[in-house]
Amino acid sequence: MAYDRAITVFSPDGRLFQVEYAREAVKRGTTTVGLKFKDGVVLIIDKKISSRLIEPSAIDKIFKIDEHIGCATSGLVADARVLVDRARIEAQINKITYAEKIPVEVLIKKICDFMQNYTQYGGVRPFGTALLVAGVDETGTHLFETDPSGAFMAYKAGGIGAGGSTVIKVFEEKYEDGMSLEKAIALGVEALAKATEAERKIESIEIGLVTTTEPFQKLPQTEVEKYVKAAIKTEDKEKK
Repeated sequence: MAYDRAITVFSPDGRLFQVEYAREAVKRGTTTVGLKFKDGVVLIIDKKISSRLIEPSAIDKIFKIDEHIGCATSGLVADARVLVDRARIEAQINKITYAEKIPVEVLIKKICDFMQNYTQYGGVRPFGTALLVAGVDETGTHLFETDPSGAFMAYKAGGIGAGGSTVIKVFEEKYEDGMSLEKAIALGVEALAKATEAERKIESIEIGLVTTTEPFQKLPQTEVEKYVKAAIKTEDKEKK
């Protein structure tokens, strides 16, 4: 009945098909995980390098938004860049206007209001991307997941992308409150491995983290390698 021809048309059962198609774009994206640990939040992503000719450093899917906030994306990276640019502007507007860092939830609401606008008007399409946003503010540590519809949800640990459902199953079984950073990364790497069902390549894994004492940062490859190797050793011991 062509209910998917325009974003402004609801189907008889109340669905917006263009939004659902955007969610499918996210489900086909790279697997991305986020976990809260004792003093912060860590984001881990498998870049899914498809050719040995690709420079791994050229694939950028973890972004710094402000000193205390960062995000990882799954879905259409070009769409994610637009949202990241918007989020950076909102963070700077808040800093200039109020002389303080923007609270994480306030920023999430502003990003999701922007995404919701693109589900409501003719001539546009929804953003085909989802974000895992990690941040620290006066109220504590936060991990939020956005949806192409403009909805958002707070999590202790979450996953998006092609292996999102597998990641969630692993976290529901093994995640613990107050984990150390090392344990959180080990669990995230294990969940990624089960979700992707592919040979683990250290150069394809990217890690970003923020703590209550340190600003958001993407870890250099040497540190990523150290954490991933430690995670693999721990996993091998558990198997034995």
